[in-house]
Amino acid sequence: MTDALKRLSDEGVAIWLDDLSRKRITSGNLAELIDQSHVVGVTTNPSIFQKAISQGDGYEQQLTDLAARRVTVEEAVRMITTADVRDAADILRPVFDATGGQDGRVSIEVDPRLAHNTLATTAEAKQLAWLVDRPNTLIKIPATKAGLPAITETIGRGISVNVTLIFSLERYRAVMDAYLAGLEKAKAAGLDLSKIHSVASFFVSRVDTEIDKRLDAIGSDEAKAAKGKSALANARLAYEAYEEVFSSDRWAPLDKAQANKQRPLWASTGVKDPSLKDTLYVDDLVAPNTVNTMPEATLEAVADHGEITGNTVAGGYDQARADLDAIKKLGISYDDVVQVLEDEGVEKFEASWNDLLKSTEAELSRLAPSEG
Repeated sequence: MTDALKRLSDEGVAIWLDDLSRKRITSGNLAELIDQSHVVGVTTNPSIFQKAISQGDGYEQQLTDLAARRVTVEEAVRMITTADVRDAADILRPVFDATGGQDGRVSIEVDPRLAHNTLATTAEAKQLAWLVDRPNTLIKIPATKAGLPAITETIGRGISVNVTLIFSLERYRAVMDAYLAGLEKAKAAGLDLSKIHSVASFFVSRVDTEIDKRLDAIGSDEAKAAKGKSALANARLAYEAYEEVFSSDRWAPLDKAQANKQRPLWASTGVKDPSLKDTLYVDDLVAPNTVNTMPEATLEAVADHGEITGNTVAGGYDQARADLDAIKKLGISYDDVVQVLEDEGVEKFEASWNDLLKSTEAELSRLAPSEG
């Protein structure tokens, strides 16, 4: 194995694992990844929990206890998922302490069915922070229009947030604005800004998947030449926006009050197209003060044959604009693409959550004690 993961980490990219299960916690696998693979954080989402719990390893005793108490399926799911997040947070606590709270973080998402309800999302974020009760938790809030004021309110209460499902540059700017507004509220309330952290999860591979599908339908030589370029271009322009916002006049007083920059997090970095290099969305998105959250297959691919050659974002902004312009000239609407992706993202997580509720309900019924 090369030491590509160490080089990636040395370049200022925090390596987070995009997966969690009870087996990963109890077997020592998570601790091993932290110790040997430079993993300094964990992200979860409804799909990850649905897969972990449906496979069932390690959940039987807790499900039996929950069935005995006859709790609702919603309560059962929250008890199970927050237990996993709490245990993972404890394993990552030394990293959290060593990095002054920047890394060693575990993310847990608000109920995706609330994605278009600001008040309920804010209430759920508070409840999750209370339930997990670990300082190294990030509450995941989707970057829907209804999610933006919830981000501001949650940050304003001093709760650290992972903003998820960001696809467009315009929405990303709105997310950074929501974060700054939250910090301003927290500052006005006298909270310690140095304790509030946030990442903005900018989704990568799905952009190529959607745009390349449309390019294939066009089928011209120009369309073929444009494939596999949009996701990197979009992410690089997001980093340019991040640099601009966090060196602005508005940021200056927050910086002086020891606020933390909201780091860009590259999400959905597993390559879906077999014709593309399987480490593409890691090798080509190296920049300081970023996070790359990887499924284990991508983590292993980078460890085995990743090509980490320094900063691969800086200096690429003009080319990135040209790549997105080429898509536009071929008649593909960027605005339509990113809206489709956001809608699909919310729907996918909601479907996974509903599947999780159904499979958990079936387990609770199976394990329910007989009457009497």
